[in-house]
Amino acid sequence: MMIARLQRWLVLASLLIAALWARYWWSDSPTIALLGLCVLFFGHSAFLAIEFFASYRIGESDPIPRASPRQYVRAWLAECRAAPRVFCWQQPFRSRAIPDQLARDGRRGAVLIHGFVCNRGFWNPWLRELQADGRAFVAVDLEPPFGSIDNYVRTIDEAVVRVTAATGRPPLLICHSMGGLAARAWLREADGMRAHRIVTIATPHKGTWLARFGRTTNGREMRMGGEWLQKIGAEKVTVRQVPFTCWYSNSDNIVFPPSVATLPEADNRLVAGRGHVELAFVERLRRETLSLLD
Repeated sequence: MMIARLQRWLVLASLLIAALWARYWWSDSPTIALLGLCVLFFGHSAFLAIEFFASYRIGESDPIPRASPRQYVRAWLAECRAAPRVFCWQQPFRSRAIPDQLARDGRRGAVLIHGFVCNRGFWNPWLRELQADGRAFVAVDLEPPFGSIDNYVRTIDEAVVRVTAATGRPPLLICHSMGGLAARAWLREADGMRAHRIVTIATPHKGTWLARFGRTTNGREMRMGGEWLQKIGAEKVTVRQVPFTCWYSNSDNIVFPPSVATLPEADNRLVAGRGHVELAFVERLRRETLSLLD
């Protein structure tokens, strides 16, 4: 719940600042008032543009061809819509809107694992679909949010136990971004037979260039060539224990260059021209992932 509280306060503080700014400047200069509001509400678009530009440049030498400039622009525009919806609404205010469901009908269930600075509210569109289908599912909250990825093993294990107890079957693990690394950390300590398959979406399996700017413990653990990733990468049994499906984009603004989101011997699936958050809500990706339950 820590991320929900933090993001809720950030959203409310932004709205308060916007109201005070508009009230102070409107009578003297409506232009300044509007410019300030534009910076406040659309400033994130500039940061996203910087990320996409870095992704484009760094991806130039990657074995996987990067997206075209047109695809990058399209991905940026879509991410400008998707990111605020997640970080300013779903996670701060709707993280508990769809409770875990433990249906006991014998069909396979799912465990959903979010990424960095996220919570279970990230998965709301997925949870609605699972709920409507009557599937068992548990969406975890990874806390502490800025601790080591190894700290999340127990949380994932408890979720797997709950879904397995309800269905009698090993669950499908669906992971976004850092959540995929958390699932691999869990797999180091768990019997691989306890998971039906692990699906990762935009997971930095080999780290990400952007993590060099990370200052949190889990942020540093996602650095390319870092000690934590070298240790988990040395355990070659990962994909042999459990089948992996790795979704990735060639225009991801957070996890890049593109090949870092793939695993050798895994079922690696490209969705071209999508941003980091938007990728998780592509209809084809969700449909094909949920079909793996059967």
